[in-house]
Parts: sequence; C-alpha cells; structure tokens
Amino acid sequence: MGDFLRGYKFWEADTVRNLPFCRLFVRRPSIAQRQEYQDELRPSECPADYANVRGQDSLFPQGPSSWTKRADRLGALAKPPHGRLRAASGHGSFALERWALLGSPERRGRSHSHADGGRAPFSRHLALPLLLLPLLPAPRAAARAPRFDPTWKSLDARPLPAWFDQAKFGIFVHWGVFSVPSFGSEWFWWYWQEKKIPAYVKFMENNYPPNFKYEDFGPLFTAQLFNASHWADVFQASGAKYTVLTSKHHEGFALWGSKYSWNWNAVDVGPKRDLVKELEAAIRNRTGLRFGLYYSLFEWFHPLFLEDKSRSFHQQQFPVSKTLPELYELVNKYRPEVLWSDGDGDAPDDYWNSTVFLAWLYNQSPVRATVVTNDRWGLGTICKHGGYYTCDDRYHPGHLLPHKWENCMTIDRLSWGHRRDAGLSDYLTIEELVKELVETVSCGGNLLMNIGPTHDGTIPVIFEERLRQMGAWLKVNGEAIYETHPWRSQRDVTPDVWYTSKPKQKLVYAIYLKWPTSRHLFLGQPIATLGATEIKLLGHGQPLNWTSLKPNGILVELPHLTFDQMPCKWGWTLALTNVI
Repeated sequence: MGDFLRGYKFWEADTVRNLPFCRLFVRRPSIAQRQEYQDELRPSECPADYANVRGQDSLFPQGPSSWTKRADRLGALAKPPHGRLRAASGHGSFALERWALLGSPERRGRSHSHADGGRAPFSRHLALPLLLLPLLPAPRAAARAPRFDPTWKSLDARPLPAWFDQAKFGIFVHWGVFSVPSFGSEWFWWYWQEKKIPAYVKFMENNYPPNFKYEDFGPLFTAQLFNASHWADVFQASGAKYTVLTSKHHEGFALWGSKYSWNWNAVDVGPKRDLVKELEAAIRNRTGLRFGLYYSLFEWFHPLFLEDKSRSFHQQQFPVSKTLPELYELVNKYRPEVLWSDGDGDAPDDYWNSTVFLAWLYNQSPVRATVVTNDRWGLGTICKHGGYYTCDDRYHPGHLLPHKWENCMTIDRLSWGHRRDAGLSDYLTIEELVKELVETVSCGGNLLMNIGPTHDGTIPVIFEERLRQMGAWLKVNGEAIYETHPWRSQRDVTPDVWYTSKPKQKLVYAIYLKWPTSRHLFLGQPIATLGATEIKLLGHGQPLNWTSLKPNGILVELPHLTFDQMPCKWGWTLALTNVI
C-alpha cells in the first residue's frame, strides 16, 4: 500500500495533538479511485489505537485521559518533515487532512485566529473522538453500494428511498419541557425570556413564583401517564406510515439519556425514562410505521452556541461538543429512518459540518439504505439541499414541484406544542385535514401532521379524534393516496377536485371534496374511451354511468345514497380506468 500511495499529494498539517479538526483521508487523483480505496479500508488496516476504539459505544471508553494518551501516541507514530503528518501501520498509510469534521479555514474563507496562538479553543480530548465518529463500523455488503462524498453535489444525487414517496402520510409529535407551561407556543422560553412578550411575562407572573426559571419546568415534565403502546396504536389507527418525534427542540432538553446533555434530559430530570427508546420500541413492535426523529441543531441559550455566534461562527465549539456527538448517538442507538433536522440558528451548513455527517449517514450508518433526511442543515440549505424539501413550515405550493417535498403542518393552527389556552376554533376540522392531505399528495408531497401531547404524556382527545377520523377516511380512500403518483393535471376545472394516479394499473383517481346536490359530477380533465373506460366510487364498488362530453370532459352520474350509505363522510374518490 505504501507503493500505491507514493507520489500522491499530502496536505499540510500540524501534529495530531495540535490539530483539533482533521480526519483520516487519502488524497487521490480521482474520486473514483479514492472511493475504491475507502471501500477496501477495514479496521485492521488502521493504526492500532484507531482499531481499538472504532467499535466502542462510548466516545470516552476509559475517560478523557485515555484519549489524551491515545492522541499523544498516535502523534508519535510518524512525523514526516515539512509539517506533513502521516500515520502508518503495517498494512497501509494514511494522510491526515485538515479539513473534514469541522471544515478548514482555507475551505471556508475564514480566519481561525485566537489568543492562544492560532489554535482553535477546543479540548484535545474532543479531537480524536470527533475524528473517529464518521468511521463507525458498518456491515460489509456483498455488493458495493454507491458512496457519497461530503459535498452537496454528491449528497443531493442520492436517490430518495422509495418507501418515503409511497408513504404519503406521517405523524409529527412535538413534546418537551415546553409542554409544561403549555401556553402560547413551544417557543415559550424564547418569547418569555428573550422577546419578553407581555402575554408570556404576565402568564408567568400570574402562575409561578417570582424567581421561577425555565429550568424549573424540567422536574414538572413527568410523562407519568405516557403509554408508548397506546401512542403506537393511535398512530397505526390514523393510517400514517411514519412518525417523527422531537428528540430535542430548541430548548435543548433531550427526550433520551443524552451523554452530552447532562442533567437536562428525560433520564436525569422529570420522567427519569428514555422516552425515545420507549416509543421506538412500541412503534417497531406494534405497528408497520417507520420511526423517525426530529433534532434541533442549535439551542437558544446554550453558552457554547452563544459564544460561537458572538464570533460570527468562526469557531465551532457547540457542534463539536454537542450537536454532532448527539446526532451520531441518536442514529446508532435508535436507527431513525427519518432524520428531521431543524434550527440552524442562522449558522451556515459548514459550521454544522452537515455534509460530513450526511456522508457518514448515507455511507456507513446502520440506516444508510433506508434513511431519509430533509433540507434544514444550515442557513441557505432549505428548499435547496437535502433528501426532500420542506421549504417552510406549513408549506403548501398548490402545484407540482420537480423535487420531492413534505408539508409539515399542525392540527392546532397556532402552535406545534400542546396549548392549554387553545379554543375549539383553533383546531383544524377533519374536512380541512382531508383537504390538506389530498391537495398535498396530488402535488407530489407528503403530509406530516403534528400533534402536541401533554406534559404527563397523554394525547389530547381532540388530537386522537382527528387521527382516528383520518384513519377511517384512509381505510376507504387510501388506494388513491398510498403509492400513487401525480397525474398530468393536479386539479380539475371543477372546484375541489384533485387527481392522483397509478400508471402501471392505468388508474386515475379523482378525489372530490364536495358531494354535488345534483348527483352529477363534471370532470373536465380526463378523456374517456367508450367500451374501455370504467368508473367506480371507492367504498361503493359498482360501475357508474358516465357520459363523454365534447370537446372534452366526462359527466359522471353518482349513486343515489343516503347519508348513512355514504362510503365516507368527508371526501370521496372516483377510480377511473383507461382514461387519458
């Protein structure tokens, strides 16, 4: 291997102990050759200290001091002249490139000058663990899977796993310490302490002692009535195909026992339970849903994030010590098949090192074959980079988009988290929710419908009712939703009629949200063929009479049904066979 590498360029670097952002990387003349070499790389080819730790669950298996020793030993392995650093083993050689995990000043066009003589102010105890995070072992597949480089061009070329487009409908769950005050919004802490919005300030003055702090809500987040099996059963009954839980929102409280959020997580404070694990197990054991996790990159008041922000994100203490370790921990421990990133804090994606993390996620993680990601990986990436686009909260373009997208929206019109101050009119009706689903799917999107549980872990009755109503509608009309494709026209000239299709079955579905009093429905888009075209009402089953109109369109005669005989109550579907 030494002969193989001879003649290739090695990047300038400091010694390992003075190089907090680096990773193992072989500089090769072509990407294809580099990928071929990296595919062949196995733990046994690494220096002994790397091989010993690559399988460890903990980043500090023997305490931080052991990492200092390992960093010193690795740095002593080889120190070539002229500042180049090569770590060699008996089976191969590696170059340490000052680039990957945190991004180099050269690549980002920024200065990393500090008072300590140019070194970034990160503990060297963190350098080697973070160096190894992208190198966690993955099973070696018989057939070589495509490899993705840590660039948006490469990552954006990854095909979206087919299951996501087929699923169409998911459940979003916003749950955290903000569920304790349950007033106004899940942004309660920010609106109260940072913005000092009068309604929030007054709420605290009227209901809590003068010196009460947001952290004091932590022990009150009890989850004492949380039953993960019941949640899973409700989600299954809704007809959803995936669910996404807020593992950590902008307040920073983790719903699992995060190693990097000491005393501000659900295992140490409040429930004293791993809520993520309980729901993950229930979803996978009791349902056919895919399990996903939401994760906020930033935290409003974390001192390291605020310090990085004060320096215009020219340093990266917060992602190194908090965000990236937690992301790797979540993926390896809970294997989410949706990773829903959010909260860039106005920091660019290279501050978060999003591309390096995503390259590991797609290439080496335990969910690399099935995981889907969204587009919120740093300032400027939304609606531009990522697996699927969200573009904005409650995004609803009303027309077909060229890229897969998702409409994340709330049953509560005003909040993602539970609100005790919500009124009945603040909740979307089932008719409005069905309309939202139909229009979204017709335009090529998925609907991610949000609920906000209470601080004690119950799903408010109105949310459960809406979910079960949606499930009842999908039992009849799911054929027109799941595994469908957008048709050549998304909507008809007749108001409130939307189309989906299944080309292989030569089926077009016309979903109409209002039952015509005349029992005749005009469809202006389909072109029918006498003797070939057949039209049925889903849930009814019998062929319907229709008339072809000129210059185009079909007039469908609907069956005469009483209200109780209706196959469903909030929207109906015609299945049209052999129309163009």
